[in-house]
Amino acid sequence: MNTVLVIALALAMAATLFALIRGIISFLQVTKEELNAPEGSGPGPSRLKQNKMMLNRVLFQAGAIIIVAIMLLAKGNS
Repeated sequence: MNTVLVIALALAMAATLFALIRGIISFLQVTKEELNAPEGSGPGPSRLKQNKMMLNRVLFQAGAIIIVAIMLLAKGNS
């Protein structure tokens, strides 16, 4: 079981890193048109993608923390 949790933790950490990098790339791709958009026009497509990637990053981090907590609980019981 410990091996499965370690693999799951590695996958969660890789997914977190992937989402972080995608979010940063989306942040860097904000165009001048989006920056100069009039008030009330709403967020542009790159900002929506950036928000989605950052939300995914937080969710993957939470998953990694839960896996570590399970590993610690399993280690404490043995």
